[in-house]
Amino acid sequence: MAKTKPSYKKSKKREKSTLNRVAPSPSKSSSPPVSPELLLAQATATLQQGDISGSAQIAKKALGLLDSDSEEALPALNLLGEIHVELGEIDTARQYFLRAAAIDDDGTVGEDLGGGAEKFLWLAQLSEEGGNDSVGWFEKGATSLRIQIQALLDRKKLDAESEAALEEKRRKLAVALCGVVEVYMTDLSWEEDAEQKCEALVTEATMVAPGFAEPWQTLANVRISQSRLEDAKAALKRSLDLWKDLPPENSEVPDFPARVSLARLLMEADMDVEAIEVLERLVGEDDSSVEVWYLGGWGLYIMGEKQKNGEVQAENGDGENWKVSWISSRQWLNHGLRLFQQQEYEDERLGEHAKELLAILNAELGGEAVYGEEGDDGDEWEDDEGSDADEEMAEA
Repeated sequence: MAKTKPSYKKSKKREKSTLNRVAPSPSKSSSPPVSPELLLAQATATLQQGDISGSAQIAKKALGLLDSDSEEALPALNLLGEIHVELGEIDTARQYFLRAAAIDDDGTVGEDLGGGAEKFLWLAQLSEEGGNDSVGWFEKGATSLRIQIQALLDRKKLDAESEAALEEKRRKLAVALCGVVEVYMTDLSWEEDAEQKCEALVTEATMVAPGFAEPWQTLANVRISQSRLEDAKAALKRSLDLWKDLPPENSEVPDFPARVSLARLLMEADMDVEAIEVLERLVGEDDSSVEVWYLGGWGLYIMGEKQKNGEVQAENGDGENWKVSWISSRQWLNHGLRLFQQQEYEDERLGEHAKELLAILNAELGGEAVYGEEGDDGDEWEDDEGSDADEEMAEA
């Protein structure tokens, strides 16, 4: 048999194909490596889009390209700390912030380079020990902020950007000082000079940021603890007036947890109407909070009790306002307990108190609420009167 003539064309094509597989294209080989700065920007954008895990991966990649013990690593360490707070991985978050604090121990590295007070304030809030450990971190943050504030004030003239930066640092300082007050009112309340320290700290906070709601709210908390109710009411009114007419997205409006705490303080100060207004606004922003629905129900119960006992003047003079308040209270408590069951809420004392209030309301108003106990078909709280409650309210 004659030999087959080799196919030169075919072998040349195969060789070309092999070369193409081995040698990268010039355009790919000339692509510059991705910089840590670009990766951190991508990680931040990914975090803002809600992809927390994806953001963590990108930020870790950026940190891997940096000297993790140098100042250049600060932005990555801080971002990773915040990402792991969002993930609920508090121990990991704390370790990243501790590494950042070790690099910028006195908080004098510029904020544009990842330095400043932020990591100290995070560590104060994430402290395992609390007490003096939290106070120590808050004080480091406050010291850093005071230095930055003074540096801005030392300038002869501030432009709009610098004015905004100054205002923001004052607000952060006020938050740090209020944080220390909270520690002295809880973990360190046993210390002999706790009250004097609270007084000095809250005074500084209201002087540093008088246009910010939180210092006045903290002052009210201190005054309530001192049984100075009228002073507490004045501070709460001043805190409320700073933001109550602003839209929810305005930066002057305190965050959700702060306003939940505010509602509790308003109730303690017998400012029931204002408390309900705050809680109604919170429900409008997020209707899934068990605590907000419970507080609304409790607040309306208290208001109705005062109306019934003649402690509050009835608006229409018919003496039936308390029924309107209690019907609304029952609706709020019922809804709160539905959420309590659905979310398997952990605060059993809150749930028990809500049930106690409902028992009183049902005895007074008639009707009965049925709650699905463990082991049954999972029924939720249901108002036997159904729409009759709304009719009752309209008649009252």
